[in-house]
Amino acid sequence: MRVGLVDDRAIDLDKLKAIIEPIEEINIVFATTSAQKAYEEIKKQSIDLLIADIEMPELSGYELADIIYTHALQIMVIFVTGNSGYAVHAFELNVHDYIMKPYTKERLVSSVERLLAKQQKAELSGRIFIKQKSDIHIVQKKDIIFIERSGRATTIYTKNGPVKTYQTLNELEGELRDRLFIRAHRSFIINIQYILNFSLYAKNSYLVSFEGIEEKAVITKENLDIIQKNYF
Repeated sequence: MRVGLVDDRAIDLDKLKAIIEPIEEINIVFATTSAQKAYEEIKKQSIDLLIADIEMPELSGYELADIIYTHALQIMVIFVTGNSGYAVHAFELNVHDYIMKPYTKERLVSSVERLLAKQQKAELSGRIFIKQKSDIHIVQKKDIIFIERSGRATTIYTKNGPVKTYQTLNELEGELRDRLFIRAHRSFIINIQYILNFSLYAKNSYLVSFEGIEEKAVITKENLDIIQKNYF
C-alpha cells in the first residue's frame, strides 16, 4: 500500500513515520509538513492512503480529503488530529478513520491493518466476469477505461487492451456499482478517473478523450453537466 503523510508539526510527522514505516505492506511515498506540498504530490503520484492532520496553515487536512472525495480519487484517508470538531464532517467524506491525539502506536497500526484487510477483500471483489462465447474473461474494474456498445457487441476498453463480449451495457452497469463509472450515453459507460478532456461533438454531445488510449467515447451534455457538478 502506497502512503502519504502530512502534519505541519515535525515532531508529529516523525511519530507517524516511526509507526507506519515498519509495517511490511506499507510504502511511504511522501512525508511532508506542508499540506500544499501533499496536494502537489497527490496530483503527481499514485497513493492508496493519506494520513493527515486536519488544522494546518494554507490548506487543511479536511480540504485535502474534500478534494479527494470530490474528484472520486481512489485514496483512503485517516485523520490524526487534536481537534474533535471535524468528526461528523469527516465521515461525510467517507474517511477510513478519525484518530485523536495523543494516540498510541497500537491505535494507528490497528487502523492501518484494518484498511489493508479491507483492501485485500476489495481486490477480490473488484473483478467482473466477462462472457465470451464459451470462455469467461476476468477483468479488474479499476482497469476499465470505458465500455462501448455497438450493434449487438460490446467492447470493454481496459489498460491491458480491449475485451469483446455480447453482454449488454445494462448487464455490465449492474456489475459496476461504483462512483467512478458513469452511464455517459446510451452506448457508453465511462470511468471518470481516466478522462483527459471533452470536445464538442454535436449540439448536445461531446467526445471524451482518455489517458492511455486513442479511442474515444461520447457523453451527452446532460451527463457532462452532472459530472461537472458532482466530480470537478
